[in-house]
Amino acid sequence: MPVRPAHTPARTPARAFALAGAAILLSTFATGCSDGGGGGGGTGSSGGGRDSAAEAAQRRDPTGAATDSSPFWVDPDSAAAKQVDKWKRAGRGSDAALIERIAAHPQAMWAPGDYPRPPISEAAAQAAKADKTLVLVAYNIPHRDCGQHSAGGAHSADFYHQWVDAFASGIGKAKAVVVLEPDAIGHIVSGCTPKQYEDERYALMSSAIERLKRQPNTKVYVDAGNPAWIPDANKLVEPLRRAGVEKADGFSLNVSNFQTDQDSAAYGRRLSGLLGGAHYVVDTSRNGAGPYGDGQGDAWCNPPGRALGSAPTTRTGDALNDANLWVKRPGESDGACRGGPAAGTWWADYALGLARNAKG
Repeated sequence: MPVRPAHTPARTPARAFALAGAAILLSTFATGCSDGGGGGGGTGSSGGGRDSAAEAAQRRDPTGAATDSSPFWVDPDSAAAKQVDKWKRAGRGSDAALIERIAAHPQAMWAPGDYPRPPISEAAAQAAKADKTLVLVAYNIPHRDCGQHSAGGAHSADFYHQWVDAFASGIGKAKAVVVLEPDAIGHIVSGCTPKQYEDERYALMSSAIERLKRQPNTKVYVDAGNPAWIPDANKLVEPLRRAGVEKADGFSLNVSNFQTDQDSAAYGRRLSGLLGGAHYVVDTSRNGAGPYGDGQGDAWCNPPGRALGSAPTTRTGDALNDANLWVKRPGESDGACRGGPAAGTWWADYALGLARNAKG
């Protein structure tokens, strides 16, 4: 089994849903606009007077450092934020403080269900009001995940087109970053996706990029797996081009995985060179301790001893790396392995371990 993630968003049923310069991207993240995941947290409201974990997002990262530079929106009603409140009420203040390391940071919203427009629209409105950028994951490609932990996806190509249109319409004019279809290209390259589905998948992803890019403030990154899964970056070049990466803003790396920042950066630069200077984003949500063991086999599925990674930011120190993001929502299960619940389900004990093992 290759090194790969699993990602089903909570509440998602089995049948669900031009290269930019870093300076331009940062300007888009930082500039306000007029209007306006899986994420198990939902969109929700501001939390009614509590000392919101979302407010702390602009103050601390997992190591305790200031994070005022992050332009991304924090969901004030995430599963992590709810856990913080629950444990505070139960007198578990030290545990609540650890989980706040998760709740206090922006995380991607994995668009839920067959009708993603309402929850995305609500989140986009909140992000716009806060003058922040919404991070989203489009994860509904037909024949998703090769029938494994996160199996499902749209039941037809026609439905996928409708789903993407609803997804994009929900964003509206809000500032957004979309990670497009984690694993979809990797599964083609690794041979997991049956040959008869490949042409359709490429066409659907290319069409999705075109539709999403019609939104005036939306950036799109096509998922390219991680360096341990497909070590030879050359194997990704043609598939990414067939999927339309040149119409997107770049590619994403390490989604739901545990590869180090250094390995992802080296891989990102190598793949970028093969794609004519494409930019990329990296999921740093759970890579603070690196991969588990040798990183092979089922090392991607709820590995023990992992830690939160560096906080989301656009200040990466790498002109090609547009942002570090928390794409996988820390604390949500990778699947029914190592005692975990179904993929995408909030798992408080695992979340606690990630936060406890974080540096600082």
